[in-house]
Amino acid sequence: MRTFQFMAQASVNNLQVGISNRQILKIALPISLAILVPQLNFITNNIFLGHYADNGHSLAVASITGVYYLIFAMIGYGLNNGLQTLISRRAGENRPEEIGKIFGQGVFISLVIAAVGILLTWFIAPLILRQVLHSPEIANDTVNFLRIRIWGLPFLYVYQMRNALLVGTNNSRYLVSGTLAETLANILFDWLFIFGHFGFPEMGLNGAAVASIIAEFTGMFVIFVVIHYKGISQRFSLFKHFNWDGHNAKLILSISLPLIFQLAISLISWVFFYILIEHHGQTALAVSNVMRNIFGLVGCITWALASTTSSMVSNIIGQGKGDKVRELIWKIIKISTGLSTIVAILINLFPKVLLSIYGQDEAFMTAAIPVLRVVTSAMVLMSFSVIWVNAITGTGNSRVTFLIELITIILYSIYVWLVLEEYSLPITIGWMSEWLYWLSLFSLAWLYMRSGKWKNKVI
Repeated sequence: MRTFQFMAQASVNNLQVGISNRQILKIALPISLAILVPQLNFITNNIFLGHYADNGHSLAVASITGVYYLIFAMIGYGLNNGLQTLISRRAGENRPEEIGKIFGQGVFISLVIAAVGILLTWFIAPLILRQVLHSPEIANDTVNFLRIRIWGLPFLYVYQMRNALLVGTNNSRYLVSGTLAETLANILFDWLFIFGHFGFPEMGLNGAAVASIIAEFTGMFVIFVVIHYKGISQRFSLFKHFNWDGHNAKLILSISLPLIFQLAISLISWVFFYILIEHHGQTALAVSNVMRNIFGLVGCITWALASTTSSMVSNIIGQGKGDKVRELIWKIIKISTGLSTIVAILINLFPKVLLSIYGQDEAFMTAAIPVLRVVTSAMVLMSFSVIWVNAITGTGNSRVTFLIELITIILYSIYVWLVLEEYSLPITIGWMSEWLYWLSLFSLAWLYMRSGKWKNKVI
C-alpha cells in the first residue's frame, strides 16, 4: 500500500517543473511543432496557390482569407492560453483532480465560440468584406472561400484545448503526433483538390479550404487517439466532466476572455492592415501575404517559448516559487532572441532562396526583398517582447495584457492608416508598423513585471 502511495505521489510530482534550460526546451520544442501546424497549412496552401495558373490572383485572395481565419484561430489560442494557465497552476499545486474539470469546460466553451464564428462568417462577414475590398472579384472569391474554410473551426478548437492540457500537464512531447498528421494531410489534399489530381475535382482556391478542413480533423483525431492510449484521459478523468460547471467556466473565462479580446483586436488590426494593402494593388497584397507566411513560420519558435513562459511561470508560482519568475524569464529570452537573430541573419543573406518557393516573377522579388528586411528585424524585436507579455499571462493577470495590447493596437492602427492610406507611402514603410508594435508591447509589459504588482494575483 505504501509503495502504491509513493508511486502515485511521484506521478503527481511530475506535474511540477524546474527552471533549467533543459526543462524549458523540453516543453518548448513540441509546442513549436504544434504552433507550426496552422502556419504550415497557410504556407502549404500559398505555395500551391502561387503555382496555380491564375496570375497570382489566388495568392492575393489568400492573404485576406488567411488573416481572417487567423482571427478565429487566435481566439482559440487565447482560450488555450487561459486554460493552459489554469491547468499549469493546478499542476504546480498538485491538484490533478481539478484538471479534468477545467479541461471539460474549456472544450464546451470553445465549441460555443466556434458556432458563433461560423454564423458570423456566413451572414455578417460577407457584407463587410464586399464593402471594404475594392476589387469585386477578390471580394467574391474571399467570401466563397471563407464559407467553406470556417467549418474547420470546431476541429481546430478541440485540437487547441487538447494542446493546453498536454502543455499544462508537462506532456507536450505528445503534441508531435497530431502536428505531423495534420501537416501531411494538408499537403496531400492541397495537391489533390487544388490541381485536381487522381480524378479529384480541380477546385483551385476553394480546394485549399477543403484540404485545410480535412487536415484539422485529422490532427484532432490523432491527438485524441494518442491521449487515450497513453492513459492521460483516464488519469485526469477527462470524459467525466462535460456537464456545465459554472464555477470553473467563470474561472476560465475570467482569465481567457481578456486574452481572447487581446488576440482578436490584434488580428483585426492586421485585417485592417491587409485591407489597406489591398488598396495598393495585387502585387503588394501578394508580397504581404508571403511576409505573413514567413513571419508565422519563423515566429513558431518564439511563440512556443512564449507559451512555455506562461505555462512555466504559472507552474512555479503554484509551487510557491514566485521569486524565480524573473530568472526564468531571462533564461527564456536568451534562447528566444538568440535563435531569432540567427534565423534573421540567414534569411537576409539568402532572401531569394526563400522567396523563390512561391513561384512568382522577378518583379515580385524586387518588391518583396526590402519588405523582408523589415520583417526579419521585427522578428528579433518580437523574440523578447512576446516573452514578457506571456509572463504576465502566466501570473493570471490577463486583464493587464489586454490593456497593454489595446494601447499598442491604437498606436499601430494610427500609424498604418497614415502611412498606407493618408500618405500612400510604399508598403515597406507600412510594414515598419511591426517595429512600433513590438517595441510598445515590450516597454509596457516590462514596466508592469518590474513593478511587482503581479505577485498579489490569486487564481
